[in-house]
Amino acid sequence: MKKNWFEKKIENISKLSGYKKPDKYSNAIKLDSNENYAVDISFFQDLINQTKEKMDVREYPLGGTERLVASLADYIKMPKEMIGVGNGSDQIIDLMLGNLASKETRILTSEPTFGFFEERCKLYAIPTKKIQFDGQMSLRLEDFVANSKKADILYLDSPNNPTGFQFPRKQLEKLVQSFDGPVIIDEAYVEFADYSIVDATKKMNNLIVLRTLSKSFGLAGLRIGYFVANKKTIDAFSRVIQYPYPLNTVAIEAGILALKRSKYFENVANLVKKERSRIIEKLREMNVFRVFDSKANFVLFSADGASKRIHKALIEQGIVIKNLGKVGKYEGCLRVTVGTQEMNSRFLTAIRDLLN
Repeated sequence: MKKNWFEKKIENISKLSGYKKPDKYSNAIKLDSNENYAVDISFFQDLINQTKEKMDVREYPLGGTERLVASLADYIKMPKEMIGVGNGSDQIIDLMLGNLASKETRILTSEPTFGFFEERCKLYAIPTKKIQFDGQMSLRLEDFVANSKKADILYLDSPNNPTGFQFPRKQLEKLVQSFDGPVIIDEAYVEFADYSIVDATKKMNNLIVLRTLSKSFGLAGLRIGYFVANKKTIDAFSRVIQYPYPLNTVAIEAGILALKRSKYFENVANLVKKERSRIIEKLREMNVFRVFDSKANFVLFSADGASKRIHKALIEQGIVIKNLGKVGKYEGCLRVTVGTQEMNSRFLTAIRDLLN
């Protein structure tokens, strides 16, 4: 029987791998998804309790996103007219690709890059060209400038996931200035990094900066994403492209309360940075792994042919990290999230015991 267009469409979509969510393990230290366990759970319990007093879930969150945007504007010191929100930065990416790009749009990005962005480009059949990371897990600006002449959109996650690499600020600004089309810089991990380019959106109309409260604020389960761009882009996105109510009432109220306590999260981020340095230092002292510098809340290291054995052995000890396989030019790459000091110590002890 001849297949109709709908059956063919579903068949083609089914052939795509889609974004693979991490496996679920019980009674394990979870260091595989870059979640922020350095934020004390009692802090969030108190936050949610306060949130309950400020909402009525029988009502649509009318005006809620506007209040959240105002709080975000205070946090990042940017005009509220330049901020849009979404159900996680994933949803913002999806809506941008689905409405601003097509099969004729050419996207230039890095290899590796954020997996969800890659899979969404495949879903919408948007052609992409990727610039490979070098042997030091860094990117050459010259390679991007040279290839940008044949691109319509640039996308870079900076800091990059999974390498942790962040362009020097002047290089990134030069890249944006040299390109005519939109440049999307995904700053999901920026609170753990050296700088943010978000203020450059005031003078660069083609710059779009993605942010989230999932990482440094530890609110991954509430799915609060936002982005900063010129006022016309924000207006078109928020008024026409975005859903009428992109965020639920709980997320809105909890997000506003969390932003009022941003100093607490800044202190947590500083602790994560110190622990990140400790993990890098200790792994390098073992003289077995190739350990890469990171500006995010995770550390990437290559274990070559031993990666699968190490990954499995850690799971058996109740510690879950991410087994990435080949990243750039390196085989057997593993990525560990920076957790609490106790979590990190258990991970390092387990690694050391495996080597002895």
